Amino acid sequence: MRIGFVGTGTMGTPIAGCLIRAGHSLSVYDRRPEATAELCAQGAERTDSAFAAARDNEVVFTSLPGPEQFEAAMLEPQAGILAGLRPGTAHIDLTTNAPKTIARAAEACRSRGVELIDAPVSGRPPTMTVMVGASDAAFAKYRPLFDTIAANVFHVGPSGAGATAKLVTQYLGYTNFIASIEGMLVAAKAGIDLETLARIVPVSAGQSRTFDNIARGVFPGTYAAGGTLDIVAKDMELACQLARDVGAPASLGALASDIYKRAQAAGWGQEGFPVAARVLEAMAGIELRPKGANE
Repeated sequence: MRIGFVGTGTMGTPIAGCLIRAGHSLSVYDRRPEATAELCAQGAERTDSAFAAARDNEVVFTSLPGPEQFEAAMLEPQAGILAGLRPGTAHIDLTTNAPKTIARAAEACRSRGVELIDAPVSGRPPTMTVMVGASDAAFAKYRPLFDTIAANVFHVGPSGAGATAKLVTQYLGYTNFIASIEGMLVAAKAGIDLETLARIVPVSAGQSRTFDNIARGVFPGTYAAGGTLDIVAKDMELACQLARDVGAPASLGALASDIYKRAQAAGWGQEGFPVAARVLEAMAGIELRPKGANE
C-alpha cells in the first residue's frame, strides 16, 4: 500500500518502520528534515511538505505532539494533508488528540470524501495498544495496518471514540502516579523503608503500572522513566477538558494536572514526567530516596 506518514519523532519513526518492514511504500515528512533520516535509510521517500506526503497515497498517518500541531499539518490550505488527499482515501491520526478537534477535522474530511480515523496508541510498536475510532467499514479495511504496528487493537466506536479512550487511560495513569508519590511520601515521613514498600505495592491493592516509574525514575533521582513532562501535562489538560465537556467529575485529575503544571513552570518540561515528584517532595520537605540509594 502507498502510505504517507507525517511526524517522524519518538513514536512516529518506529511505527513507520513497522509499516516499511511489512512491505508498504512510505512517503515521510517532518518539519525537522533530519528526523526522517532513519526511515529514508530503510527505504522511505522524504517529502518537503505534509501535502506532498499525502499526494498520490492511499492513506496518510499522523503522529504529532497534540491537537494544535495536528490541525496545522492537516488543514493548512496550501501545504496541508487534506489538500493533498484524494476522495476515497483515509487519514489515520495516531496523535493523543482532543475529541472536539477530531470532530472538526472529520467534518472537513467528509466534505472532501476522505475518512478520518482517530487511532491513538499506548506503549511501543510492535507490541503497543491502539484505540480506534472509525466506522465499521473503515476499521475492517485498515485493520491489517493496525495489526502491523500493534499487538492490541481495539475498535472503540465511531470517529472520536479512540481519542476519548486514550485520554481516559492517560487520566487514570497519570493521576495515579501523583497519588503514588503522595503515598510514598507519607511512608517516608512515617519512617517506613521505601524499598520494602516498593516491593509490597505491586502485590497489594496499590498496584499499578505507573507506580513502577517510582523505582525506575524517582528513587535514583534521574526522573528519566516514561515520556516527557510536557507531553504528560498536555494529555492531562486534554483529559480534564474532556471531563468538563461531558459534564463528568474530574477533581482528582485537576489536582494532578496542577502538579504537572507546577513542574513545567519550574522549567522541567523536557525531562521525564516523574520529575513532577520534585514538586511534592518540596512540599513534604523530604526526598524519596531509599537507604543507600546514593551510596
